[in-house]
Amino acid sequence: MRLRTTLAAALGALTLTLALPASASAADGDFSYTYVDPDGRPQRATLHDPASPGCVTLPEVADPGSSEPAFAPHNDTDEWVMVFTEPDCTGDSWTLRPNGRPAGDRLKLRSVFFTGRQ
Repeated sequence: MRLRTTLAAALGALTLTLALPASASAADGDFSYTYVDPDGRPQRATLHDPASPGCVTLPEVADPGSSEPAFAPHNDTDEWVMVFTEPDCTGDSWTLRPNGRPAGDRLKLRSVFFTGRQ
């Protein structure tokens, strides 16, 4: 009887632990990119210490029907990131290393996934 009670208590504790949400973390550093504003001028935007892991659709270029993709991403965070050609981390993708050099203007993106991997 005692073994059954101990086992039930252990399983209950395990179930509660698994049900708790994981603590959120952030990539340390900045992820920046260039986009063209509605007036046709290039603008630079930066995500500071973005939430990780997770996907971020870049707000300035989220609608493929009304904007050109962003370009020239620079991953200056401590994590690997994947950049995507479409919103919601879909489409073609490329991986950028942590604290890497800026990518060229030919690399287009509309969303980025912070992997949580350093």
